[in-house]
Amino acid sequence: MIPLVVKKEKIGPIIGRHPWVYSKALLYIPEGLSPGEPVKLIDERGRFLATGYFNSYSQISVRIWGYEEDEAIDPNFFRRRISEALSIRKKYVEKGNTNAYRVINSEGDFLPGLVVDKYGEYLVVQFHTKGMEYWRKNVISALMEVIKPKGIYERSEIYSTSDGKPEEKNGPIVGKIPDLIKVKENGLDFLVDIKRGQKTGFFLDQRDKRNALRKYVKGARVLNCFSYTGGFAVYAFAGGAESVINIDTSQDALELAKENVKLNGFKTEKVENIKGDVKKVLTSQDESYDVIILDPPAFIKDRRKKERGLAGYKYINKRAMELLNKNGLLVTCSCSYHLNLQEFRYLITEVAANARSSFRILEVFTHGLDHPVPLPFIEGEYLKCFFLRCSKN
Repeated sequence: MIPLVVKKEKIGPIIGRHPWVYSKALLYIPEGLSPGEPVKLIDERGRFLATGYFNSYSQISVRIWGYEEDEAIDPNFFRRRISEALSIRKKYVEKGNTNAYRVINSEGDFLPGLVVDKYGEYLVVQFHTKGMEYWRKNVISALMEVIKPKGIYERSEIYSTSDGKPEEKNGPIVGKIPDLIKVKENGLDFLVDIKRGQKTGFFLDQRDKRNALRKYVKGARVLNCFSYTGGFAVYAFAGGAESVINIDTSQDALELAKENVKLNGFKTEKVENIKGDVKKVLTSQDESYDVIILDPPAFIKDRRKKERGLAGYKYINKRAMELLNKNGLLVTCSCSYHLNLQEFRYLITEVAANARSSFRILEVFTHGLDHPVPLPFIEGEYLKCFFLRCSKN
C-alpha cells in the first residue's frame, strides 16, 4: 500500500473513525496516483492510522475502508466485507418475511462508494466513485460467490471531480434480468422495475415507515402524495384503509402501483390514481383526509438553492395540514441531505403555527436498519420522517 502522511492537527477525525480524508489533511500526495489504489494512512511519526483507497487529488482524497494494518486488499477482502454485511440483513431483515433490502450501504458497510440492493434472486449494483469502480471485478466476483444471485444489474452514477456530474452506467452484468421482479416485504408482495424505476427500483429505505403506517389507517381515507409504485398504498390497505388516492408524475409508476394493490388481493376500485404535479394537485384539492403521506424527492439538491427547496417543503406541508381531518395523521418525509432532522422539525413547526394547528409527534424515523451509517459520519444522514397527529383546536 502507498503510505500517505496525515498532518498531526488533522488526525482527530480519522481516530474518531470518520471515513473521509480531505486533501488538506494530508502532508503530501505523490503524483501519478490513480483512483482506487490502496493506501495506508500514517501520522507524522509513522504510526498506522487506517487503510483505504485513493479517491482524488481534490476534496475527498481518501475513502477509508479499514483499521487493520495487515489486512490485505485481495478477493478475500471483498468476500469478507460482503459476508459480514449480508449476515446483518439475514439476521434482522429477512426474519420479517422480506427478500428485498440493501446488502451494501457504502461507508456503512466499509465499502465506500458501493451500493448493492437485493431484489429476490437479483442484485442491483451501483458504483459511485472511480475508486470503487477500480475494484469492479473483485466486487462482482465476491457478490457471485457470497450471495449467488441469478443476475446482477448495474445502475451506477460514478461521480467525477472534473465537473461534478455523474457518469451513468446501466445494463446487465450477469444473467438475464426480467422486466419486473416480484419481491416480498414484510409479507406483502411488490413488482419492482430495476431497469427503469427510480433509484434501484424501489425505495427500500422506507420499509420501516411503510410498516409503521399499518396501525394508523383502519377505515381511513388516505392521500398518498409522491406515491411512486404504491408502497405506502399497499401497506395502507393491509392496515384496513377504506380508500387511497395516489398522486405521482409518472403514469407508469401509477399503473404499477395499482398492479401492486391487485397483487396483494386488495380491491383496485378503492384506489384512485392522479397523474400530475403534487403541488398543483394539492392546490386544487378541497376534500379532507384522515391520513396524508408526503414522501417527496429531495427538494434541496444544492445548498446554494436551499431557500427554494425549503419553500417547497413548506408549501406541501401547509396544504396537507389544511386538508387533514381533526385527529388525522400526517406522515411527512424529507430525503434532502442539506436539511437535517432538527431543521426539518423547525420547518414543520413553523408551518403548523401558521396553519393554527396543533401536532404531536407520534414516531420519528431515519434510515432503515439495512442502511447503516458510521456513528461519526453525519454526511451519511439524509432521510427523516415524522408521524404527526393533528388536533385542530
